[in-house]
Amino acid sequence: MTAAGTDAAGSFRPSWPLAHPQLQSVLAAKSPRRRRWRRAGNRMEAAAQPQVLDCGDGVRLTGFHSRHAAAPHGLAVLIHGWEGSHDSMYLYSMACHLYAQGWNVFRLNLRDHAGTHALNAEPFHSARMDEVLGALRRIRELDGARPWCVTGFSLGGNFALRVGLLGPAAGLAPDLAIGISPSINPGATLEAIDTGPAILRRYFMDKWRKSLRAKQQAWPELYDFAAYRGERRFVDITRRFVADFTGFATAEDYLAAYTLTPAMLMRAPAPLAVVTAQDDPVIPFRDFAGLRAQGSVIAFDATRRGGHCGFIENLAMDCWAERRVGRLLENLQA
Repeated sequence: MTAAGTDAAGSFRPSWPLAHPQLQSVLAAKSPRRRRWRRAGNRMEAAAQPQVLDCGDGVRLTGFHSRHAAAPHGLAVLIHGWEGSHDSMYLYSMACHLYAQGWNVFRLNLRDHAGTHALNAEPFHSARMDEVLGALRRIRELDGARPWCVTGFSLGGNFALRVGLLGPAAGLAPDLAIGISPSINPGATLEAIDTGPAILRRYFMDKWRKSLRAKQQAWPELYDFAAYRGERRFVDITRRFVADFTGFATAEDYLAAYTLTPAMLMRAPAPLAVVTAQDDPVIPFRDFAGLRAQGSVIAFDATRRGGHCGFIENLAMDCWAERRVGRLLENLQA
């Protein structure tokens, strides 16, 4: 193992009651941070305007745009993880933090997330990169603030890093793309969910089944997911889903379409940063072997603890990753 984080990673030291990776992962999605922001007067939420984005080829995605009346520091686009949304706790709190620092914020929803199953007939899958780039093109037309960055969590982190890899060729060159707990090796992520803690497997499985039901209800003439009800492993589900709905010849071809390697990241045409935890129960740390802050990767933070998208420091629910991203964005203004 040759993956090594930057010095900043050593500054995350959670208080002992919160050190367990499963607890960190649960707190990422379920914690009282929303109430804390609202008690403080949540200007990000008050400013949020819903948007439906024409992404090209008839695809529409949604999101919420919170902008400052004057002189923003720039624009931060945030992308949630699989089966998350603009309202997921980890993303919502990051949006509040960055808005409070002076950044315009756009919280983008991927296809078939945030209850948008009726918006597009074809189902979501993780290789649908063109529509995310199309969404970013519309977002930049709405908000041309500079610098601009994109930050994603988990699968959203994979999408964010792909923006840094593929965006410049499409005329979308972010000043920084940040992946937080990014799934860069999706095959390994599926295996980790299948063999990892039961609480996380149930969490993802319940969300997946709810999403399938919503898609079928929205398009009953197109979908009947009854055959999926007996599946218990995400590896098997993915193999079946790829054959049924993606157009890829094999599951291996599908997973390869959004697999990212450390070498790819360090050669990206736009600056990237990666924040992950070595105890992440969903993203195996071995996936990052060979990655370092070199070339296009301006920062690689591999904290010893933090779970999956957690990084909660104390019982006040302060989040180290929010401050870390804030510092990375501050450096863009220098």
